[in-house]
Amino acid sequence: MQPAASEEQTRPPWPWWYGPLGFICGAVCGFISAGIVWAAMGVSEGTESPGAIVAGTVLLDGSLVGSALLFASFVRPPRAWHFGLRSSRFWPAVGWAALGMVSFLVFAAVYQALLNPHLDQSVAKDLGADQSTAGLIVAGVMIICVAPFAEEFFFRGFFYGALRTRFSVLVAAAIDGALFGLIHFEGGSDGLLIVPPLAFLGFVFCLVYERTRTLYATIALHSVNNAIAYAAQADGGAVSAVLGPLVLAVCILAPRLQRSAAEPIRMA
Repeated sequence: MQPAASEEQTRPPWPWWYGPLGFICGAVCGFISAGIVWAAMGVSEGTESPGAIVAGTVLLDGSLVGSALLFASFVRPPRAWHFGLRSSRFWPAVGWAALGMVSFLVFAAVYQALLNPHLDQSVAKDLGADQSTAGLIVAGVMIICVAPFAEEFFFRGFFYGALRTRFSVLVAAAIDGALFGLIHFEGGSDGLLIVPPLAFLGFVFCLVYERTRTLYATIALHSVNNAIAYAAQADGGAVSAVLGPLVLAVCILAPRLQRSAAEPIRMA
């Protein structure tokens, strides 16, 4: 149920340091729980099997979401709209999301032309996309469905929201984007080269969220970006063609099942 208009005029006053501390706590909890599960599976580290990587990813994403909910509850009982899960004007949201995607594609093209980096990620392969049809589907669900929701909920809905109680839009978006890029670092010089484009992507997501006031716009944008990348990386065109539109449909229909907010959230 959506809050009354009088409630929704301001976002919860989370202290800015809740974001970084929530990330540390969520990451530590995720790695500890993943280690326990890996031990139960009989593997010494998560990279030994796609199943272990899937389990570890689910636990890490779940821990970050749980950490956001926990820290948010210290200020007031968390509600969906606190994290941006709220309705917004449809066509303006589509327009800002499209502008965000175009901005990222332009940046990526310029970055590629200037540095000519080798930017292949191994996430799809690590998740078992190349081993079987089931692996292709499971990896697709993780990349196109689970990751966009969990990462947007934490990084834009909570981390960026907490930073905005202290910092300006650009500073908060830059910090959020930098961390978002760094968490995708896979090691090595090639892995480091992928950080700037993803940091810029996280920065763009923050700006889209700022303008639309709804996390559904960035979840949809994130999912579309991942679906395109997955189709290219894992020969998962059919999976992307099904899961990508499915997430878009959810992002379009879900806010319409919520009561439209009478007034937009004012940034703290």
